[in-house]
Amino acid sequence: MWTWKINTQENPVTINIKYLPNAHLLEQVNWGSWIDLYTYEETILKRGEQRYINLGIAMQLPDGYEAIMAPRSSTYKNWGLIQTNSIGIIDSTYCGDNDIWMFPVYAFKDITIPKNTRLCQFRIQKEQPKINFNRVEALNNPDRNGLGHSGL
Repeated sequence: MWTWKINTQENPVTINIKYLPNAHLLEQVNWGSWIDLYTYEETILKRGEQRYINLGIAMQLPDGYEAIMAPRSSTYKNWGLIQTNSIGIIDSTYCGDNDIWMFPVYAFKDITIPKNTRLCQFRIQKEQPKINFNRVEALNNPDRNGLGHSGL
């Protein structure tokens, strides 16, 4: 079991990580940046196939935090893959030794992805607090004139 520390300027956060044998070790390149995740093994996909790609790690996120997993910006361009659920949410209860992180993909072409390829990334954030919804007759704020009109 490795312990990985995320250094923030205010409150350092520690995440316990269990790596599968010979998995790529994670690192945070810059404070505030997303953290790259790597394929654990070579993966062969045929066009139209969907699969979970093993990332070779299990984590114990800090209480009150969740992870957001998303494809890297180059994943579709380089590999013809999209993440099947758009983004992944991993809550702090997904923390057992066998709760291995997986990247769910759909292939638009036949590909072979080498071991240790950066396909996706994650960041942690505080879990959403309890919310009370207050019903009102009007919001009394200016309108932006519909979707797609910001800045116009």
